[in-house]
Parts: sequence; C-alpha cells; structure tokens
Amino acid sequence: MAATAVVGAASRSRLLLHHHRLPQVPAGGGGSLRVGALGAGRDWRRRVRVGVRVFARYSSQPQDFSSRLQDRAGELPKLVEDLLQTSISTGPRGAFRMAQGIQALLGVGGEWLNDFSKTANTSEGIPAQMRLGLLSPLYLRRLFERMGATYIKLGQFIASAPTSFPAEYVEEFQNCFDRAPPVPYSEIESILREELQRPLDSVYEYIDPVPIASASIAQVHGARLKSSQKDVVIKVLKPGIEDTLVADLNFIYLVARVLEFLSPELERTSLVAIIKDIKESMLEEVDFRKEAVNMEAFQRYIEAMGFDRQAKSPFVYQHCSTKRVLTMERLYGVPLTDLDSIRSLVPDPELTLVTALNVWFGSLISCESFHADVHAGNLWLLRDGRVGFIDFGIVGRISPRTWAAMEIFLASFATEDYNAMASALSEMGATGNDIDVDSFAKDLQNIFSSLQQELDTEIIVAAARSSDAAAVSANVVVDERQMNALFLDLFKMG
Repeated sequence: MAATAVVGAASRSRLLLHHHRLPQVPAGGGGSLRVGALGAGRDWRRRVRVGVRVFARYSSQPQDFSSRLQDRAGELPKLVEDLLQTSISTGPRGAFRMAQGIQALLGVGGEWLNDFSKTANTSEGIPAQMRLGLLSPLYLRRLFERMGATYIKLGQFIASAPTSFPAEYVEEFQNCFDRAPPVPYSEIESILREELQRPLDSVYEYIDPVPIASASIAQVHGARLKSSQKDVVIKVLKPGIEDTLVADLNFIYLVARVLEFLSPELERTSLVAIIKDIKESMLEEVDFRKEAVNMEAFQRYIEAMGFDRQAKSPFVYQHCSTKRVLTMERLYGVPLTDLDSIRSLVPDPELTLVTALNVWFGSLISCESFHADVHAGNLWLLRDGRVGFIDFGIVGRISPRTWAAMEIFLASFATEDYNAMASALSEMGATGNDIDVDSFAKDLQNIFSSLQQELDTEIIVAAARSSDAAAVSANVVVDERQMNALFLDLFKMG
C-alpha cells in the first residue's frame, strides 16, 4: 500500500525527509534511495493479540440457528406484538398493494413477451438486455413505475448511486426523476376543489392542465393567481399516495424486524432504525404544510446571512396551500444539469456550483433545517444568476446538542483526550445507549496509538534530473499486514 507525492524541485524534499539528505544525481540520469524503515523490527504479533482482545469484546461466539432462537425467546412476545400492531395499522391496504404488485408484474411481463416475440425471429437475434427479462434496466424501471411512489423513490436512489449500481441501470433510472406517469388533470382538479373549499376561478386566473413535472408523490402545474397576477406553480399530492406509502413501508419494516430477530448480527447495521427513519421522512414528505415551513425557514436563513443576491427559494402563498396542495412562486431558470444553458446565462458555471455548495453548507449550521435532497434537479440557475433551491419535502436537522458534541469531538483530536472523544461519539448517537465510555475510550486510545506509533513505514525516494528540470518523488510504504490488523481493530470496535 503506498501513497505517492511528487515534489517539483530537489530542494523541497527536505520538508518531507527532515534530517535525511539526498545524494547527488548525475544530470540526465535517475536513481532511487531507500531511506529506511521507520520503527522496523517491532513485534507485529502483539498487535494481532490486541485485535483478538477487541474481537472477543465486541463479537459473540458462533451459535447454531436453534440456539439463537432459544436465546431470543424472551423477545418473541414483543416481536409478535409489533407485527400485529403494524399489520393492523396497514389494514386492507396490504392486500390491495399485493394485488397491485401482481397486476404490475403481469403487465410488464406482457410487454416483455410482446417485445421478445418481435425480436426473436429477426436476423439480428435477441438483444442482450432482452435476455435478462424483467431484470433488464428498461423493464425493471417500467415495473418500478407501475408499482408506484415507494418503488419510484427506490429507482431515484439507484439513479443517484453510480458507484453502487451498474452504469446501464443508473442511466435508465434517471427517467424516474420528474418523469413518473402523470395523473389525469380531472383528478388533480377534484383534489384542488376538495382542499381549497372554494371555486378555483376565484383563486387562480388559469391553471395549465398539462403538468410541468410528474414526480413519484406529486404533480406540478403552472398557474397564475387571480388577485396579484403572479405566476405560480401548484404542487398537488397524487391520489392514494399516503395509503401506498404506509402499506409498502410497513411491509418493508415487518421484513426487517423478522430478519433482525432471526439474525441478531443485523442489529449492528441498525436496519430497523434506518427503515423507521426512512418511513418518517417519506410520510413527512406527503404533508405539504411541513414543506412550506421548511421553505420559509430556508428563505429566512438566506436573508439573515446576506445570501439573497446569490440564492433564493420560492415564496409560499399560504392562502391557497393545504396539506395536499402547495402554491408557490414560479422560478424561471434551468437545472444545474443543463450545462449548455448554464453557460449561456453565466460566464463561470463552476462559480455557480461553488455558490450553491456554500449556501447549502451554511444551512447545516445556521438554518433550522437543511435541504436533504440536493440533487441537480432540485438546484436551478435562475435567469438573474441566482441559485434557486426547490423541493423541500425532505430536510434534515442537526440539534444544538449534536453540534456541541461534534465540536468536542474535533477538539479532542488535537488534545488526544480519548475520554472526551468517546463521550462525544456517544452523545452524537454513534454508539449504543449502554456503552461503557471508559472502555470505549481505552479502545480508541489503542487504535490511535497503533496508527501513530506502531505502524511500520518506510520512505522510498526517487530523483531524476533532465537538462531543464529536476524532480523528486517520495513513496510512503506501509506494511499491509499491519494495516489489515488496524482495520480489523476498527471494524470490531465499531
């Protein structure tokens, strides 16, 4: 394992090598020098014994399946109670969603068979992606779209994680952003009348029946207010979305609970807690009153910090907004994904991106909540050169208590105060509630001591000189066995 640094001139190498001197290298030639092992000859077996002790503390002995069930028999009543309560809260929606799932599977399966029959007898043969059946990117995306909001959200996650999924899936699932199947305008109009409780022509001068965008949970239409003649957009919750989300997320929660019960090791991944957070976040997203509050808080932050010339969020019209309807100022611009249009509006696109990042990072500290769904589709370059932040359905919050713990944690690095470091990590929720802080601090100290003192390294310097320049490169080489032992310690402690 090596990390390489290249130094532009031989004289600068003294900053890296401290007391070691470079030998003279003949002009036009090259050479290398092994400076020596730093801390060589230490007994690495002692570190292995440290890793074994950490492993013994943080992991349990292997058990067979029946023994695990016996050990967790006391938790069975709570599991059954949780399953019953979740099933009752789901109600008949669960059976309805299962029927919808079967219908979606048959529908997309029929599309695949139809396409397959058209290509099977051609001279070109069967395309590669057709051979994957419903698991091919195209048909899997179609299946997700038919399954509705929860699975479209999953598709958006796939599209946003190019390092975790194959490129063809990432590219295909880009279509899940703002391109979900639209709801007929007649249904949208019925929701608007039901929510606003007054004639629509008394509120809006007109409403464009063609949606601007159709996302997984909502549909957006352009409109104009009758009173002020301001251009607005109306975000309307699609019918039946809440029931769909509750049924799907409850099903996923039940599966996670059973898996954690049968395999206690999964508790270390906090699978159930993560799904609970996702459920709470997605159910908050279907209450537009909360989104309106988030948007107004972000705009107050922009004005308070003096960012109003660099950024903006839409103004909310409260008199025509409800839980399922959100009327807001219409912002004109282009998403940050449209590089050609961005270049036509501003001379320096990179500066625009830096501005967006600065405003967002500032909101982590200075705003009541921060935008937690910052993909390029939710960041726009407006016609006046400002960055527009839209779609505040998903936000995050960092409590003052957590910020205080983070400050202590960062300060503890400089002072090497491992007790403060352990306490801060516990305060931030990075450990279990029943953690022994003193023991945790000792383990942290062992890890950092191994990193700082016991890690054997050596520096290999190579120098070369030509007629017009000289260069020196230095490699810091680390014993891979020691690094593996260190990573094992970190993993087992975690």
